[in-house]
Amino acid sequence: MIVHLIDGTYELFRHFYGLRRAGSARGSRFGAVAGVLNTVLQMISDGATHVGVATDHVIESFRNELWSGYKTGEGVDPALLAQFWPLEDALRAMGVVVWAMVELEADDALASAAEIASQDPRVRKICIWTPDKDLAQCVRVDRIVQVDRRSKAVRDAAGVRSKFGVDPEFIPDYLALVGDAADGYPGVKGIGAKGAAALVTRYGKIENFPPEVLGKQRVVALLFKELATLRTDAVLYHSVDELQWHGPTAEFASVCERLGISDVATRAAAARSGVLTSAEQPTRQTTCSPEPS
Repeated sequence: MIVHLIDGTYELFRHFYGLRRAGSARGSRFGAVAGVLNTVLQMISDGATHVGVATDHVIESFRNELWSGYKTGEGVDPALLAQFWPLEDALRAMGVVVWAMVELEADDALASAAEIASQDPRVRKICIWTPDKDLAQCVRVDRIVQVDRRSKAVRDAAGVRSKFGVDPEFIPDYLALVGDAADGYPGVKGIGAKGAAALVTRYGKIENFPPEVLGKQRVVALLFKELATLRTDAVLYHSVDELQWHGPTAEFASVCERLGISDVATRAAAARSGVLTSAEQPTRQTTCSPEPS
């Protein structure tokens, strides 16, 4: 089987600003919610059977206590923030497993979910649907891959090395050196992408760098590495069987009606019908294509 792990936060942002750029008045103020639900349903229609979605129920996390400049909800459009909780409720009603994170982040949930799924020998591939750089650390050869809709790329370990110049396991070290503007930490002054990749290739982990390489910046580099290192120990589920989609719940139609997106309920019912009538349902999807909208 293939397990699909979706970055719900990214998808909500993607649809929200996509609608803004298109000047669309789609449905209601929950148009981005409808967009995410339709994306998941498209994946299911294309053959995805085991799906989990992670969201940042609260933007802040334990990392804000480690670094004062770490990302917060400040500056995020209130109309976008107002769609997080309705999205989580709608996904659950649609029968999709949701991990709404509070102390940890959605990225930690994706990393933990991938780790749990990787322990099951029945799982042939795990696709993590997000362009976030830090999720590249979860890639394992060609069994755990990162699917980037933005660049239409599916990155295995070779793809990560090609993009960043380092192996997946060293992504936290690489990001600690170059920084991550999206997450709010600047990296080590004077070290760019090529320099970071060269240092990591030569020495490996920051902990193994000779003291003179980073000097006084070693302490802050290790702090940034802690920020960049995703947690893989969150107990989100116990069996991948829990991720199998069995169709929307009885409440889904009323949830969609309340949000002003009733057409999504119709599409979910059609997707459920397709799953039931497919004789090849257990092995329907064989790839992680970045194409679904």
